[in-house]
Amino acid sequence: MSIKNITQRILGQEDLNFLLTNRLPRIALTRFMGWFSQIEHPWVAFLSIKTWQFFSQLDLSEAKNTHFKSMHACFTRELKANARPIDQAENVLVSPCDALIGAFGQVRDGMAFQAKGFAYNLWELIPDAQLAASYEGCDYVTLRLTSSMYHRFHAPVDGILKKLTYISGDTWNVNPIALKRVERLFCKNERAVIEYALAEQDNPQIITLVPVAAILVASIRLHCLNVLLHLKYPGPNQIPCYFQFQRGSELGWFQHGSTILFFAPPAYKLMPQWKLGDTIKMGQALFYCQ
Repeated sequence: MSIKNITQRILGQEDLNFLLTNRLPRIALTRFMGWFSQIEHPWVAFLSIKTWQFFSQLDLSEAKNTHFKSMHACFTRELKANARPIDQAENVLVSPCDALIGAFGQVRDGMAFQAKGFAYNLWELIPDAQLAASYEGCDYVTLRLTSSMYHRFHAPVDGILKKLTYISGDTWNVNPIALKRVERLFCKNERAVIEYALAEQDNPQIITLVPVAAILVASIRLHCLNVLLHLKYPGPNQIPCYFQFQRGSELGWFQHGSTILFFAPPAYKLMPQWKLGDTIKMGQALFYCQ
């Protein structure tokens, strides 16, 4: 049996996986990885990326560039032009990122689920109680980015980024193993709450995207801000914005990758073809307006 298969079998043991990825000094390790991944040395970059490819399904065939000056540059790579066709149907909201469908449902009694049997309160996740309450009965989906995926995220529809709230926090792993063990995990981790208004309406409906960081993958970059949101960012925590984006245009990226929680306005429902564990690509229809 190969070293790769042995390692995958070891990490496939849930208790050991949880121990290795969550009982380590998470924040210190995350800061170290943030530093290490940005070392611009040819051999460091080459060996790091080759090791990453050996233990994952990293595919760089769609990357705009295939030579990277650091591992960080590979993590935050751009794609070739037209690598992700954008669904232009007026009645749909598209996926903002490449991801696995981790969870979905409707908000009930102010609660959503991170995994079967593990619920969290929206008012804990979203610090604006009025905004959180507005999603009662609405559909939501958890989009989980694996380490090897394309890590940039995009506008789900033509609209206006109206407000950003940054919340510093922990860096628990957000893989399914941790989500089944750590209650209210999304409410504990570093995250940004992005309030995004549909542009074509006089009284616009609000989409809320919540990028959640994780171990080794903290820090979020948004094009509309000239600061990097990270664990040491001092604030202000609430940042009023008014930036217009077109459907599919790039909003920003995780420094490495993690999870995006997508809360749709009342008129939109999750496309019926999506099931738990499905892989979705950025630009594919995710929600539709009835």
